[in-house]
Amino acid sequence: MESQEPQDATDGTDLQRAFICASFNQDTTSLSVGTKTGYRLFSVTAVDKLDCIHEGVECADVYIVERLFSSSLVVVVSLSMPRRMNVYHFKKGTEICNYSYSNNILSVRLNRQRLVVCLEESVYIHNIKDMKLLKTLLNTPTNPTGLCALSVNHSNSYLAYPGSATIGEITVYDANNLSTLTLIQAHDSPLAALTFNGSGTKLASASEKGTVIRVFSVPEGQRLFEFRRGMKRYVSISSLSFSADAQFLCASSNTETVHIFKLEQHSPSQDEESPTWSAYMGKMFTAASTYLPTQVSDMMHQDRAFATVRLNMFGLKNISALATIQKLPRLLVASSDGCLYIYNVDPQDGGECVLIQKHRLFDSSEEQVEQKEEENPEDDSPQPASQSYAATVALPSTPPSSTTLMGYSEEAGAQKGEVIPEHEFAEGPVCLDDENEFPPFGNQSN
Repeated sequence: MESQEPQDATDGTDLQRAFICASFNQDTTSLSVGTKTGYRLFSVTAVDKLDCIHEGVECADVYIVERLFSSSLVVVVSLSMPRRMNVYHFKKGTEICNYSYSNNILSVRLNRQRLVVCLEESVYIHNIKDMKLLKTLLNTPTNPTGLCALSVNHSNSYLAYPGSATIGEITVYDANNLSTLTLIQAHDSPLAALTFNGSGTKLASASEKGTVIRVFSVPEGQRLFEFRRGMKRYVSISSLSFSADAQFLCASSNTETVHIFKLEQHSPSQDEESPTWSAYMGKMFTAASTYLPTQVSDMMHQDRAFATVRLNMFGLKNISALATIQKLPRLLVASSDGCLYIYNVDPQDGGECVLIQKHRLFDSSEEQVEQKEEENPEDDSPQPASQSYAATVALPSTPPSSTTLMGYSEEAGAQKGEVIPEHEFAEGPVCLDDENEFPPFGNQSN
């Protein structure tokens, strides 16, 4: 997630800390934030406190920062060098390696088996154990936002990315066996958001219209659920996220509302057991839908949000995630206003979620600056319109690095989709919690 840098800052500290991007790790226990001065990693395992566990200043203007679970491995990309990916062992303060690519890096995804780098028209798949390049998917459909999703389950490592630039087709790729699994015709309009559930058995998608969210089985590609976010206006979906048990799915956008959908199958027997007025009307609508046009019939079968959150902001970039914190379900919203919001979610009745905590992602000096601005509202200027991902990284073209590291060892290079025959899968998951466990090799960089 990215946000445009604030233009009305009144203090040098505020400019230095300008919020650029944010991402949750694979199990939603950590929040990574990119700023003008570097990046920060936060622990989000408690409601009442937000601990900054690391602040990296190796490079400035960080617009991509991804952490591997709760490990010491973090991937960083800077606006000053948008074609170069840096991999750090932040606990040791060392660089593990760096890779340079032929074009700007738009997104990075990783699990304990694979690291995926997405450019506008190509995708690179690395073995995370030794960072060898295993596969290059060239000439993929134009993907200006770098949209892709990687299953956090390393036993399957399914990768999803747009299969078309004009319609909402999804390509599902097996990043372990390096082969295409299936193509899913998900939407009529181009894709805007993708995410897998924790086990990699479900895939949720939204199109650029942002009105309908669909969930498919993986690898079969069968449609399981269809949810309607809204009807009156098109919106830009900024994030989709499943709960750990895949019973709920949240969607945030550039509007003031975050929607939470419940993934439950409605059986006819339940309606018969509870002969309520709503059940009766549901049967009437179902019967009537057989005589209506397909578009109207589809709308009548789409489920609405189970729970919602009303943000006190509009038009700001944000990402949301569902997490279990202190044994209770919570909704986390990280916003480009520089705050993390935590809401309680009622898993039984849903409804309006309650804000229980708001954490600032900056230090006390910046909070004082914000308070001064609130005391002088006449000095405030309207928040500028948020940029697209493509606009954020659309910098003047720079030539690629003269020496491009293709792997940790010189013989590990692979080009134009060549599969390295000697690559091996990790015998076990790469945890990286123990500093002595990873990396098992010397640091190299070009």
